Amino acid sequence: WQVSVKSGSLSYTLPCNRLPVQLMSQVRVYTSNGQKKDLGSEDTNGSARGETLHKVEAGRQDITNAGQKQSSPKQPIQVKVKAVLKKREYGPKYTQNNFITGVRAINEFCLKSSDLDQLRKIKRRSPHDDTETFTVYLRSDVEAKSLEVWGSPEALARERKRRKEAEIKYRENLFRNQRLLWEYKEFFGNTKPRSSTAAMFFKGPGKVVMVAICINGLNFFFKLLAWVYTGSASMFSEAIHSLADTCNQALLALGISQSARTPDPSHPYGFTNMRYIASLISGVGIFMMGAGLSWYHGIMGLLHPHPVESLLWAYCILAGSLVSEGATLLVAINEIRRSARAKGLSFYQYVVQSRDPSTNVVLLEDAAAVLSVAVAATCMGLTSLTGNPYYDSVGSLGVGTLLGTVSAFLIYTNTEALLGRSIEPEQLQRLTELLESDPVVRAIHDVKATDMGMSKVRFKAEVDFDGRVVTRSYLEKQDIEQLLQEIQQVKTLEELEAFMLKHGENIIDTLGAEVDRLEKDLKQRNPDVRHVDLEIL
Repeated sequence: WQVSVKSGSLSYTLPCNRLPVQLMSQVRVYTSNGQKKDLGSEDTNGSARGETLHKVEAGRQDITNAGQKQSSPKQPIQVKVKAVLKKREYGPKYTQNNFITGVRAINEFCLKSSDLDQLRKIKRRSPHDDTETFTVYLRSDVEAKSLEVWGSPEALARERKRRKEAEIKYRENLFRNQRLLWEYKEFFGNTKPRSSTAAMFFKGPGKVVMVAICINGLNFFFKLLAWVYTGSASMFSEAIHSLADTCNQALLALGISQSARTPDPSHPYGFTNMRYIASLISGVGIFMMGAGLSWYHGIMGLLHPHPVESLLWAYCILAGSLVSEGATLLVAINEIRRSARAKGLSFYQYVVQSRDPSTNVVLLEDAAAVLSVAVAATCMGLTSLTGNPYYDSVGSLGVGTLLGTVSAFLIYTNTEALLGRSIEPEQLQRLTELLESDPVVRAIHDVKATDMGMSKVRFKAEVDFDGRVVTRSYLEKQDIEQLLQEIQQVKTLEELEAFMLKHGENIIDTLGAEVDRLEKDLKQRNPDVRHVDLEIL
């Protein structure tokens, strides 16, 4: 037999083993303010059901009392009290526990630094590498102070609008102010030491680019004179080639100077990609000016051939151009070898991966220049020997084809760099193994490492942290005896909530410190890694 017993919202099915049943079912809901409610208290119907149950059990005991003398003793069934913490509703927007910095409080809430002196100052873990802690303010305190200063939200909104208009006006006049400052420096003289941007052109890629600009500018001038004197199509192609090289290398110099600019709010990751942009435009310029005009002049020479004048001066200028272009080529080769050795790469890998786009452009342009000089001299020599001007036109087409190949390579490599390609698999594996070998990390997912250019890598990963290790790391820094005393003093739900909130926030801070430690280790062991984003699973 089975008897179904219902009390409040609870239901029990008890086997009928001739045992008296005593039910104590009660559920209490606790809130953080100490109130409690009885959800399972018996009502009148419950009392009636209890009386019926006792009568049935009493009759059953009278029938079986004589035959069952060895029945089990009475054992009441008890239901434990269940305490439930009431869920707190925060709403769709809750900012009462937000912290903001002093600069943000002054800018967004139109306060003065003296107004912040009267507010509570809170020390928090700093997100910057150069400082351990910094001061923040509770957002609710700042909002209350701003209303106290300005009187009403409407007055605060008017002040914000006024400051916004003043900022827009300042930006509009910024160019005029810079122009006045430049005129002031021109009139009184600039006595400041040489800037770091100017110093970049005296070493490394900047030096290579400046040497190439000077040499290619001279080559263009002398080749242009030789073309005017001889009328050779190959010499015209060489002059156009030198002009294109000079313009492109001037563009590279501009890219180098712009890449040295410090990051600003509009460009938080800096301007290092300006070198790749300048190299990309340079490749397009080589294709349009160098290859295009050389092909055009060669085709026109085939369609409308004309005799070539004395080529003696042309040979002399080509010989001088070969020496000067070869000297620039050696400077670029030595610079790339030195940089590749420092990065642990081969010469070919350094060039193909476009680690230094400015030096790569100079290298390829000068290599193409040396080869084009050889092609032009060969074709001009055949024209001198045979008297056939078609060889000279074919030489112009050969120079154009060579320039087109160089420009296509530059466009491809710089486009790949600007798109954000991944780093080498071996380097990515080293970064992953470094994280996985840390005891605080359980697993790593969705790993992305992007080459931002100029030996700067951005690393991102989803990290599954081991909460037990993080908690142990927090406990190792605590006084265990004092912590046990705090636990023993917890008697009510309010004290338990305060205890958990206190140590829960500290454990979250410990987790943040572990994330900072991992990011710092990645940057120290891999200098190319400049930006690390570790997201907690």
